[in-house]
Amino acid sequence: MAEKINSKRVVFLKGKQRNFINKILSKISIKKAAGFCNLSERTIRDWRRERFLMDYNALKILCNKTHFLFPRNVKLKDRYWYAEKGASKGGRALFKKHGKILGDPEYRRKKWREWWEREGKYKSHTILNLPKPIKKPNFSKDLAEFVGIILGDGGISQYQVTITLHAIDDRAYGNFVVKLIQELFKIPIGIYPSGRDAVIDYVVSRIELVRFLEKIGLKQGNKVKQQVDIPEWIKRNKEYRIACVRGLVDTDGSVFIHRYKVKGKEYAYKKLLFTSHSELLRQSVFKILSGLGTRVRLDNGHNVCIDSKVDIAKYFEIIGSHNSKHLNRYQK
Repeated sequence: MAEKINSKRVVFLKGKQRNFINKILSKISIKKAAGFCNLSERTIRDWRRERFLMDYNALKILCNKTHFLFPRNVKLKDRYWYAEKGASKGGRALFKKHGKILGDPEYRRKKWREWWEREGKYKSHTILNLPKPIKKPNFSKDLAEFVGIILGDGGISQYQVTITLHAIDDRAYGNFVVKLIQELFKIPIGIYPSGRDAVIDYVVSRIELVRFLEKIGLKQGNKVKQQVDIPEWIKRNKEYRIACVRGLVDTDGSVFIHRYKVKGKEYAYKKLLFTSHSELLRQSVFKILSGLGTRVRLDNGHNVCIDSKVDIAKYFEIIGSHNSKHLNRYQK
């Protein structure tokens, strides 16, 4: 029978995996690379640091997307190659100590199956590494804002939820996000800076959190391909809609000065943009802002725009921001 190639890991010569990932990232961003492979951005960074071996399928996808040739001088290993290596070392240690490998593994397996069918499967087993529990909050403004943050700069994989923010501009906002997650779910957050990309990943590794977020309307994988949208339970409640838009704009929005000249005279005024490659999400944000009495427009690109000084003031009065970067730019 042919081996399953999608369970393989790719072994580069030392330093070559890092070089290859950097070559890929010279053409596409980490965010895009992760999206193409349906993985977290942290995984791509770990591969670049050579902390783990690359996945064979992911390597093929990245080569295809960037038009690079599949690297030469690499080897393939089974996904759990290290388990066999560890077992082999353990066997040699037992043989050295006792002069033989103790016990009959086939006999042990047979007796274990008998015990499992007789009584084991009816018992509660902490040893089975069951998913760690989380607090599951009710619908609220805080939960709606967290959903907006995930739809903006977040990502959901099979085992993790990751929020990626700018290491400098969003540092204070990152502290807000950490506190919000802890208050909502009562779980720890891993914080992983990346000096090269000037970003920080805020990571929660909890299967139960992934399941909970899917249950309330979010999805694993590439948000653009899936054309994500604001969940219906948020759309039905005005306070939830406001909180969710705040989370979206705090992560995927910007406040900036628009400058132009007319007949040699220079003019400047502030604008607020929300950017998303999901058509459904842009339309929802447009409708919510319009429903609050704010004059807003959709441009020909991927932006929802607030152009006038009066309407930007209305936005910060009604919706506000927890991101000091936006507040400082607005008030400056």
